[in-house]
Amino acid sequence: MTTRAGFVALIGEPNAGKSTLTNQMVGAKVSIVTHKVQTTRARIRGVAIEGDAQIVLVDTPGLFKPRRRLDRAMVAAAWSGASDADIVVLLIEAHRGITEGVEAILENLGEVVGKRPVALAINKIDRVEAPRLLALTQQMNEKFPFTETFLISAEKGHGVNALRKWLAAELPESPWLYPEDQIADLPLRMIAAEMTREKLTLRLHQELPYQLTVETEHWEERDDGSARIDQVIYVVRDGHKGIVLGNKGETIKSISKAAREELEEFLGRRIHLFMQVKVREKWLDEAERYSEMGLDFKDGNA
Repeated sequence: MTTRAGFVALIGEPNAGKSTLTNQMVGAKVSIVTHKVQTTRARIRGVAIEGDAQIVLVDTPGLFKPRRRLDRAMVAAAWSGASDADIVVLLIEAHRGITEGVEAILENLGEVVGKRPVALAINKIDRVEAPRLLALTQQMNEKFPFTETFLISAEKGHGVNALRKWLAAELPESPWLYPEDQIADLPLRMIAAEMTREKLTLRLHQELPYQLTVETEHWEERDDGSARIDQVIYVVRDGHKGIVLGNKGETIKSISKAAREELEEFLGRRIHLFMQVKVREKWLDEAERYSEMGLDFKDGNA
């Protein structure tokens, strides 16, 4: 039996639906999903199986005009994911069409991918009428020689099977890269931190989503099969600490409960989750924080 395996980079603007598509293709939640842009920071790898093929999905940070060190490191990680992949899928939003951001991605795309196949996935197709979709498909294919075009709704699953089957057939012949039951190539410590960061982003979306980061500081396996996980939430100001804690600690309690429940479901066992909030004014300029996020600190240099 011939098996296939390889890396597929999902690229696009922030909020184009890359994380939702990753989770939909894998069949489990491996990537942080919120309505806020720029929530994916590291290149998260989800592993999907289609027939005899193993598709390793690289969910990259959104491509946008970077302003800060963290932004620049995230954008560098996204382009690096595209340049390392066997196949690249560009996601755009049907209702937004060809934005300035999409134009900027198209300008760099050819140089980054060379001769490797690039598919176009037009997402959120339920938001526009068919004639507009056809016109957008034509315009995009005039701008770049896409190998294939897919019309999808990552959230509802429409068109996702066709994309997964095409990717499986296009990947190079190769032994599988991961064990059959593995769905993500991320340390559990990082998955746990991402789950907590997602809950924080959802709860505090208007206040400070980009000013905080979460690290799993300690992970202890217990004899009864459960695990104790200690996490630190770093914020840049004292006032932010109060926002995360909430009145009488209510906010941090509800975030901790939601993160613990999701972790227990993901790991299939009991979890004891403990959180601390610490002020670190300069965490955005500390190399160690970037390593914990799976980013290269040097990529943040101007």
